Amino acid sequence: MANKQRHLVELELGDKTYTMHYTLNSLAEIEDCLGVPLAELGKVQMGMKAVRVMLWAGLIHEGLTEKEVGSMVDFGNFEYVQEKLAEAFEVATRKN
Repeated sequence: MANKQRHLVELELGDKTYTMHYTLNSLAEIEDCLGVPLAELGKVQMGMKAVRVMLWAGLIHEGLTEKEVGSMVDFGNFEYVQEKLAEAFEVATRKN
């Protein structure tokens, strides 16, 4: 469920529910890890590394490492994770 007022999206991974939230810090991490400014993110090929980085960045405040986040995603939930990423970015970039 999304809390659109606070730009939050819930994501279930394993037996736990996490909250995705994109802040200035997490967006800067995406830029650093992928080597492109956020404005050019649409030009990045969405390979596994990019998906993992974007997911991890939205969960930084949860205290997880990039590898820990990656270990919670497999082919069984990959489509769900991609849908939640899209929702989180939509919520994060929507004006109130």
